[in-house]
Amino acid sequence: MCNSSSITEFLLLAFADTRELQLLHFALFLGIYLAALLGNGVIITAIACDHRLHTPMYFFLLNLALLDLAELSLLTIMAYDRYIAICQPLHYGTLLGTRACATMAAAAWGSGFLHAVLHTANTFSLPLCCGNSLNQFFCEIPQILKLSCSDSYLREVQVLVVTAFLFGSCFVFIALSYVQIFRAVLKIPSQQGWHKAFSTCLPHLAVVSLFMSTIMFAQLKPPSISSPSLDLVLAVLYAVVPPAVNPLIYSMRNQELKNAIRTLMTRCFS
Repeated sequence: MCNSSSITEFLLLAFADTRELQLLHFALFLGIYLAALLGNGVIITAIACDHRLHTPMYFFLLNLALLDLAELSLLTIMAYDRYIAICQPLHYGTLLGTRACATMAAAAWGSGFLHAVLHTANTFSLPLCCGNSLNQFFCEIPQILKLSCSDSYLREVQVLVVTAFLFGSCFVFIALSYVQIFRAVLKIPSQQGWHKAFSTCLPHLAVVSLFMSTIMFAQLKPPSISSPSLDLVLAVLYAVVPPAVNPLIYSMRNQELKNAIRTLMTRCFS
């Protein structure tokens, strides 16, 4: 039975009860966040300083490194960038000019911000009185809905429908883009052409797979296996790990970016 008094603050529960484990978790997450900050900072600086990387592909990568809020939208645009580069290379400069790139990046940032604002406003308009403890490290919307003292079923359905529509649209667009990319790659006669095409696409495909697989499992997992601990692990996988792993994936598989980072490090420490 929920308490009728309203809630004005939330309490994020600790991952563990013992002091030693709390310090271990603090050190682990601090290391992950610092790695994400350092990795994305290096990529941003390398792209900004190396004029050879002033292309649409690296422009969108720079945006991805800057902001995690609109990550799915940016990953979708990056799939389109790779589709144009491989399937319509002669029209690349026309279809992805400076104005087009800026417009698509602004649309990605705007859609991500609007999506977050709508969900936040919708959620916090609910009367909350079923406790104030969240077994999470941030105020995730499904966890907050569980604290509502009114019937939140309709709100949960609305959140699920909006998220599923946006996620599904991006997923279908990315999938169709890669179907066309793979069809075009299979027509390339030389192994060198294959290698260049796959080296362009594999980092993006790896990041998309990591991000989407965790999101899909978190949203579609059966209630029978749902638990606070599993929800917490999945939240870490799709909210904390990708910003730290993405720079490593892109820098390892992209020779141009790797060379730019090496040049940047040489200038900094020489």
